[in-house]
Amino acid sequence: MDAAFWKAKKVLITGHTGFKGSWFALWLQSLGAQVVGYSLPASTSPNLFELASLEKNMQSHIGDVRDFDSLYQLIENEKPEIVFHLAAQALVRRSYVNPIETYSTNVMGTVNLLEALRQVGSARAAVIVTSDKCYENREWSWGYREVEPMGGHDPYSSSKACAEIVTAAYRHSYFENQPLCIASARAGNVIGGGDWAEDRLIPDFMRAIMTGDSLNVRNPQAVRPWQHVLEPLSGYLMLAERLWVEGNAFTGGWNFGPDDQDAKPVEWIANALTRLWGKGSNWKLDLQKNHPHEANYLKLDISKARSKLRWRPKWSLETALSLTVAWYKAYHEKNDIRDIMLKQIADYN
Repeated sequence: MDAAFWKAKKVLITGHTGFKGSWFALWLQSLGAQVVGYSLPASTSPNLFELASLEKNMQSHIGDVRDFDSLYQLIENEKPEIVFHLAAQALVRRSYVNPIETYSTNVMGTVNLLEALRQVGSARAAVIVTSDKCYENREWSWGYREVEPMGGHDPYSSSKACAEIVTAAYRHSYFENQPLCIASARAGNVIGGGDWAEDRLIPDFMRAIMTGDSLNVRNPQAVRPWQHVLEPLSGYLMLAERLWVEGNAFTGGWNFGPDDQDAKPVEWIANALTRLWGKGSNWKLDLQKNHPHEANYLKLDISKARSKLRWRPKWSLETALSLTVAWYKAYHEKNDIRDIMLKQIADYN
């Protein structure tokens, strides 16, 4: 990544008040970009967006990607040059409870963004962020490649597959040989400081510590491609830069996941967290029955990003977990969250 490339670029992030969006907004601020955000209010308390005081160094707009008129007006007024679409209903179990919200946000929200970009015409590069769960999961032992079929057993996973299909259709129908180049990005299970979402392993672990409880683990043998949040964000930055500089050669789908050895079962992560946190942390098997279906094995093949983008994971899973635990300990000790995040970003670079 060329850090100088981002200076003074006008960048729109949808979903900037979320966990991943907050880390991304701060990184782009540190690179000197003019950052514009469009998102619903942060959905948790505490939340990273407020803890890191992100609003003071960007233009933060509260809105819903399902509202085309509002989203279009923002893009018309701001005329972003580069767009990262992160806004989503991002939880598998919540998608079972509210499938209409999930599909309307993840599918029609993507349609609305692409249509607004088509009509305004200011952007030159857009990265649509979906999920590793967009693939038709066959529970096989090797990583999914970008050419594998889209699918999804649950509403969340299938909505992300739909978002991929929508993105490809818009790219082929409207953006071939046009100034705007569009790619999609599929990342693994991101971890890092500041995630407070429900039904995620590390936030659940931290809440259990704060209340003096044990972490309940639903599916200890489920294997996921764990990675620190800065890893896929670095991939998105590199991809957007290549879209800007080299154009259509870098459109299409891209996987950003960890090295093969860092696809670990949930039990391994729970044990590592317990060891890293120390006193007061433990976990137990959740014996409740009738949990919604979740994939048992999921891994990404990142050969394309390695060979064409020269992107690769920088941090081992052990390092990612250590930095994540360090962030939450700093939060408990009431240290300056923004400074901690900026230091981790600088260390990553």
